Formats: sequence, structure tokens, C-alpha cells
Amino acid sequence: MAMADVTVMGAGIFGVSVAYACARRGAKVQVIETRGLAAGASGGIVGALAPHVPENWNPKKQFQLESLLMQPAFWARVKEESNVATGYARLGRLQPLADDRAVALARQREGTAAELWGDAAEWRVIDAVEAGDWRPDSPTGLYVWDTLTARAAPRAACASLWWAANKAYKAQLSYDPMPQRGKVVWATGYEGLAELGLALGRNVGTGVKGQAVEFRLDAADRPQVFADGLHIVPHYDGTVAIGSTSERDFDDPETTDDQCDALIEKARAVFPPLRDAPETRRWAGVRPRARSRAPMLGAWPDRDGHFVANGGFKIGFGMAPKVGEVMADLVLEGRDGIPDGFRVEDSL
Repeated sequence: MAMADVTVMGAGIFGVSVAYACARRGAKVQVIETRGLAAGASGGIVGALAPHVPENWNPKKQFQLESLLMQPAFWARVKEESNVATGYARLGRLQPLADDRAVALARQREGTAAELWGDAAEWRVIDAVEAGDWRPDSPTGLYVWDTLTARAAPRAACASLWWAANKAYKAQLSYDPMPQRGKVVWATGYEGLAELGLALGRNVGTGVKGQAVEFRLDAADRPQVFADGLHIVPHYDGTVAIGSTSERDFDDPETTDDQCDALIEKARAVFPPLRDAPETRRWAGVRPRARSRAPMLGAWPDRDGHFVANGGFKIGFGMAPKVGEVMADLVLEGRDGIPDGFRVEDSL
């Protein structure tokens, strides 16, 4: 049987995940990306792979759980094939509990996590002694500790995944426009949502700008913290990232402003280890948000042989391994394993 031809438009995390999954199955894959690898939101600095809360279960949460559980083996294989660091580590997360109501809800979720996550991970309430010295202040003295949350260094993970696709499975990447070949998968971020909306004559999603800040602080073996709406994520390279803003209205998608100053002020107020850490970098980018708020996956309506993998928004890296697999199922084998709520038509 001849190898299938696949063209992936876009080299963000969804694009390279689809390219990798298709190439591993023997497809002849080319990726076209005119701005550069991880040039958009996938080139960020936060990299929090955090689960939805274990309650009100639905297909979106189940899909994310399955993808998060795939991640340790997935990124280990990618690193071995590429010989490029991914920054992935599953080190858990601490969240301070603000009041008695929050404590009661967290204890209720201990039971639902045991039902829904099984033995794969835990969610439990702990005290300040068990939380240790790497913790924010908590008005109740109590915290949620979950062992499912992980991290990845976004740009490094995209690069590692691409080089695995290229070195191990011969996928090709072009930074110049070139003819599409075979089946075409559009993974082109918020600009792609706008293009799809124009083609279909309706709004299917939009871009939401985020800004984040990086500090120099060597805490690579420490868990993440989520406090006062902030993600605080230690990385493998001796940095800690905080983020992020969510801006529906913006003039420039890639410039930072005084909202980063506000992030820094808040982070240093709620998390003592950051109070003396020097700032090293600021980042801004636009995340693609589908109308359904879930990833948008499936066939491009009325465009035969074309498919869409978009709308990762804030959970794209956590979803990426499974997104790649279900898109490869659909594109190469015609098997539709896309869950309800994720289909392109769900955002129409």
C-alpha cells in the first residue's frame, strides 16, 4: 500500500502533534509554517498541564484526563526519539483554600476524584506542614494537593516533538508557502479560526491574548502552585513562569504592557519564594478559543479532504497527545473518535 500524503498547516502544538501521530503511522507528512515553529501561543512560557476539577464529568474532562495520563510515556518517547529536552515533569500542584466553603468543596472532590481518576492520581486536602516550605499563604492553613498536574516547557516541547517527527519518521517542515499534498489538516491558531469563520459565514471562535512573566529561580523539582488566579510553574531550566492575563480586546498581539507589572506584584504578594527572584522575560501571545471552549476537531465542512485541529486555548498542551491520535485516526483511517462537544459543527 502506498504511503498516505498529509499536509499540516501550522507548527504549533496541535500541528506538530498531528504531524507526529500521522508520521508514526507511516504517512508521508509535510508541515507548512510561515512564521516558525511554535511561533504563536504554543511558544509561551507558562506550560501548566492542569486537570479540570473532578466533578460534573463530561466528554471534555474525560478526554483531557486520558490525554494527561498519556503524557509521561508520550514525552519520554518523544525525548528519546528527538534527543531534545521537553521540559515535561508530573510533579503535582498546590492550591490554597480560602475559606470553610472552599475546604468543604475540596473534601467533597476528594471522593469524586477517587471515583473518576481511580488509582491514576489523587486529589486531597493537606495542611501547611505537609505542604512544606514551597507554598503560598492559606487563610485556612489548608491546601488541595493533586498529583495529576504536570508541566512542559512549551517551546522546547514543540521543538522536541517536531524533531522526533523528523528524525524518527521523516516528516518535513517548510517555512515557505508550498503546494499542499494529500489530506490537509488546518492547525493555524486564532488566525485559522477567523479564516474558517469567514469561509463558513459565521463566528466559530476568537483569539484571547495572554501575557506572562518568567523569573530566575531554580526550583525544577518543585510542584506547581495555583493561587489567587495565578499559575506559578517551575521549569527544568531554572526558571519559574507566572501567568496569565486573558484579554478579549487588544491592539497588538505580541507586546507586553503594565498588565505584566500587575502580575509580578500579585505573584510576589501571594508567593513568598518569588519576592526576591529577578525577572528574566515577559511574553505575550494570542490563544485560539473556539465558541464551544473545547478544542475544535474534525472535517472542514464542505471542503473535501480538509480537516481542522484548533482551539486549544488554555489546555492545548494537556490535550495534544490525544488530539494527535484522534486526528490521525480520522485523517488516515476514517475512524471518528472525536468526543461530543469537540466537533467543528459544535462551534457553528
